[in-house]
Amino acid sequence: MAVRIRLARVGATKRPSYRVVAIDRRKPRDGRALEILGFYDPLTEPATVRLEAERIRDWIGKGAQPSDTVVKLLAQAGLDARGQEAAAPAPKTRSRKSTATAGEKASA
Repeated sequence: MAVRIRLARVGATKRPSYRVVAIDRRKPRDGRALEILGFYDPLTEPATVRLEAERIRDWIGKGAQPSDTVVKLLAQAGLDARGQEAAAPAPKTRSRKSTATAGEKASA
């Protein structure tokens, strides 16, 4: 059985909220899930994301594939696509090209 970790829509009309679920990939979007792994509410400011990291790690370890949207939610929650704690991103550095100052450009 191919398992995906994806979103299932819940909530009222025009007031969506989502559950993060482990589900067979052939089931419909709102079909019966194997397990509920978290919650996502995009309407709050900021968006609410609650994930059970340990259960997500277990499912990924068993071969479940997260959807693209769930990968983004995992990153937002501080986890990587494998369910591990994400390392802090390396700071961006500028290249060491020599740049002429305004005075040097004027004299040239």
